[in-house]
Amino acid sequence: MAVDHDRLFKELITTFFEEFLLLFFPHVHEHIDFQHVSFLSEELFTDVTAGEKYRVDLLVETKLKGEDSLIIVHIENQSYVQPSFPERMFIYFSRLFEKYRKRMLPIAVFSYDSLRHEPPSFTLQFPFFDVLHFQFLTVELRKQNWRDYIRHDNPIAAALLSKMGYTESERVELKKQFLRMIVRMELDEAKQRLLIGFFETYVKLSDEEEQQLRNEVNEMETKEKERVFELMISYEKKEKRNIAKRMLDKGYDVHTIHELTELPVEEIEELKERSQSP
Repeated sequence: MAVDHDRLFKELITTFFEEFLLLFFPHVHEHIDFQHVSFLSEELFTDVTAGEKYRVDLLVETKLKGEDSLIIVHIENQSYVQPSFPERMFIYFSRLFEKYRKRMLPIAVFSYDSLRHEPPSFTLQFPFFDVLHFQFLTVELRKQNWRDYIRHDNPIAAALLSKMGYTESERVELKKQFLRMIVRMELDEAKQRLLIGFFETYVKLSDEEEQQLRNEVNEMETKEKERVFELMISYEKKEKRNIAKRMLDKGYDVHTIHELTELPVEEIEELKERSQSP
């Protein structure tokens, strides 16, 4: 199944909107009144020329500190290379401004794997006259050195380590530092699950790498080691339960599921009873 990148990023930034601005755009964060934040409904635009439909990723209505008028922050995740993206950002801006008639702040998050230089603007000009110079804020994740973010107690930083600039040889260390960040922030279980699920969508270690990770975690200071192992085991068990539920739905017998997931037979039978109950 193809990964719905836009949905994942929307869920992440919606949950941690303030933390997102604080991490990447602190000069914006200091002006936003986070007591007045509401997420607007999705907007769907049709490109008649290209015959394609585009859905705006995230619209946030808020205020600036000391002001009564509302503003809109538009955040767009771009997961693939598209030369016409700056033009699309301008089209979004113009149509949204036409509808809402409010000051708008456009932000683009480039989350694809290639290293590029993405223009933060769209221009229309003649040799004799500049008609338009439209600008938007950008963050290019692949250009970010993940090690620069591991000291941040910021959930957005933790999740987005998975899309930053790291090498294949750093994958185990990347996940280890991610787990250390999660236990250090002491988030509730739902937010932990969101961050871990996001991270593992993009960084899935092999069995050998997972074993190396366990060996390295085992060398941590005792208290931190216990908390990281507890997090790992808890998440692994939840994943196994989800796999068991899907296997039950497909008609696998309890003992086969037990052999493949290593969950206790009694726990699988309990899941089966729940799935069969009206």
